Amino acid sequence: MVNPVAGLGGRVGLKGSDGAEVQQRARTLGARPAATSRAELTLRQFTLLAPQSALLTAAGPMGEDAARAAGLDATVVHRPAGPGTTAADTRAAVRALVSAGAGLLLFCGGDGTARDVLDALGALGALGMLGPEPGPPVLGIPAGVKMHSAVFAVHPRAAAEVAAAWANGGVRLVSAEVVDRDEAALREGRVSARLHGWLTVPVLPARVQQRKTGSSAAAPEALGGIAAEVAERVGPGGLLALGPGGTTHAVATALGAADACLTGVDVLRLQPGGGARIVLRDARADQLLALPAAPWIALSPIGGQGFLLGRGNQQFTPELLHATGRERLLVLATEAKLAALAGRPLLLDTGDPELDDALSGHVRVITGRHAAAVYRLTA
Repeated sequence: MVNPVAGLGGRVGLKGSDGAEVQQRARTLGARPAATSRAELTLRQFTLLAPQSALLTAAGPMGEDAARAAGLDATVVHRPAGPGTTAADTRAAVRALVSAGAGLLLFCGGDGTARDVLDALGALGALGMLGPEPGPPVLGIPAGVKMHSAVFAVHPRAAAEVAAAWANGGVRLVSAEVVDRDEAALREGRVSARLHGWLTVPVLPARVQQRKTGSSAAAPEALGGIAAEVAERVGPGGLLALGPGGTTHAVATALGAADACLTGVDVLRLQPGGGARIVLRDARADQLLALPAAPWIALSPIGGQGFLLGRGNQQFTPELLHATGRERLLVLATEAKLAALAGRPLLLDTGDPELDDALSGHVRVITGRHAAAVYRLTA
């Protein structure tokens, strides 16, 4: 089941894609849907790993289009009355798939879509239509903007690996949290998240993401040291694009740009006498591509998950990353933040599998002034 508008607001800096008004605004700003292509990538890989599996889906952009693009025959069990872009469409598709006997429910979307899946299964359970079980296991193909829930694979290709392992009988099931943030609050610079429930999810080690967790407050001297190291790397007059998050916001503040976005992408120009000024606030992907010179990009991994690219910072498009090159990518994290990952790698999901492969490897993580760690980065 595909939510065809999932992730629509990411590249244009809208912090999400929930609601017809936001979706229309995203299209006006030039956004293009990408969920179908991400579902197609999963299905192409899945059919290689589990070729005997039968596929049930919803018509048109809610799944059938992705199956056809992947060269698969699928049985259509639901036809939405409209374009299939509302929460009601998602819930109706889930009900139809479960009623048709789906053993594993693959959905392509974000946290909002996960909530709709949870609601649909809850309604079926309340009607006594699931029997003693909580419903079929569920796995998310990541296509949204945020994806803080623990029900998503780390990458569309990873979703295929987990689904194939389930089909071949070699995977365990766990209860995973569905978490969503208030998108309206995010657009106002406030972070407000809530736990909505749990879904049963098949897991393979390192192929299903962790729930996002908050980070403990870092020592000011550590963040000041990271900011000083960044300033030295970029140099006076250089452009620095800072991704969203508490660590990067603290770096911006240390550089003299305290009014930088907490949840968006800002571009700073470093000043010859020290400090920095904001030249572009809450930038869209097209604005970053139109900068007069290739910027340095500074990112910090999401706490608990380890995602560096592809979760809440889709403004950093494959086109921009190709233009800047790997050498202008600055990874920032305190030693405590890295330790909290417990050895799990930093993660990539740029939307371009070839770029993900090219960026994978070991990266230098700036942890303080003249201090760094070498850490693995992978898709």
